[in-house]
Amino acid sequence: MNLSTQNLTNDHVHILRLTDVMERMVMSLATEAADMEMVVSLITHYADEFHHAKEENLFFPFLLQKGFSNEHGPVSVMLHDHAEGRRFVKGMATGIARYKAGDDMVLPVIYANMGGYVELLRAHIGKENNVLFKMADRVLTAADQEELLHEFEAVEANDFGKEKIGQFLADIEGLELIYRK
Repeated sequence: MNLSTQNLTNDHVHILRLTDVMERMVMSLATEAADMEMVVSLITHYADEFHHAKEENLFFPFLLQKGFSNEHGPVSVMLHDHAEGRRFVKGMATGIARYKAGDDMVLPVIYANMGGYVELLRAHIGKENNVLFKMADRVLTAADQEELLHEFEAVEANDFGKEKIGQFLADIEGLELIYRK
């Protein structure tokens, strides 16, 4: 049986690849504004508008219908993490704009936001993959899983398309080539 949680886990593989790149950027004290902007763009469009949207608009509401709480427990923790991640991304974007305007002193702020995002997302993905998704798999029926998977595939096909998703992944790969281990 194809699982909706596996679809989300597959997205996590690529998001973790991006966090690895970000970590190497911070460790190397990367100063290429275009690369930093690409990271922000990938987080904004792939991790947030694509992946988090599947979770927030489809998966989490489905779990709420199955008795999960929106105020306590794993769904509320995941939503809090998403909001915290957006704050880190805003800090990166604001810092990059200042850096491009000539403020070299803002680089530590950019690195701090990148590092914070990396730490948050790795922990967040661990919680989703190892706790929330396992809980969801226990309560979702095969029909529920199929319905969610169908809705995810519709988002992937209609809202983004294979070409756009392929470009996201190609951009991550391009950054991996620049910021190798």
